[in-house]
Amino acid sequence: MKTLLFATALATGLLLTDAAWAEDQPACDGAASIGSGGSASAGGTSATTLGTGAACDTGEGTNATVGTGGSAAAADGSANSRSKVNANDNSLNAKSQAMAKDGGTWSKSKTQTKIRQGEDLASRTKSMSHVPGEKPVKSTTGVDSEVPTSGEATGATCDPATTAC
Repeated sequence: MKTLLFATALATGLLLTDAAWAEDQPACDGAASIGSGGSASAGGTSATTLGTGAACDTGEGTNATVGTGGSAAAADGSANSRSKVNANDNSLNAKSQAMAKDGGTWSKSKTQTKIRQGEDLASRTKSMSHVPGEKPVKSTTGVDSEVPTSGEATGATCDPATTAC
């Protein structure tokens, strides 16, 4: 219980700090957010992954963020999950993989989320489970989006003289 309280307090502190920092940042002219996730289960195994991303065009550049995570569980077998985020000047890439095995029965899921600076956002999740003697069950989900620039946002009303939306 102490760990949970500490984690909650830490997350609250980060949110408060983040909100104060955001007041000094330029407003978004256009923004987009994406996400995908999936899970698979068979027998005593399960695996889940998800990824999210968002980008904001400020007119001075693009701000972006990604997040990803996953988990796996097996009643009597083995389970593992891993997540990784890579960043450079042009893109953010986040990947998560999770897999659980119990004899010949297994479940796995993987998610990849990408944001290319000033261009597009994409997130894909593939999940699969298998029980010996049966066909594997597969699922794929995904989404693509672009960061709209000033005035391109759906439903935005803009003043052409000031480019304010």
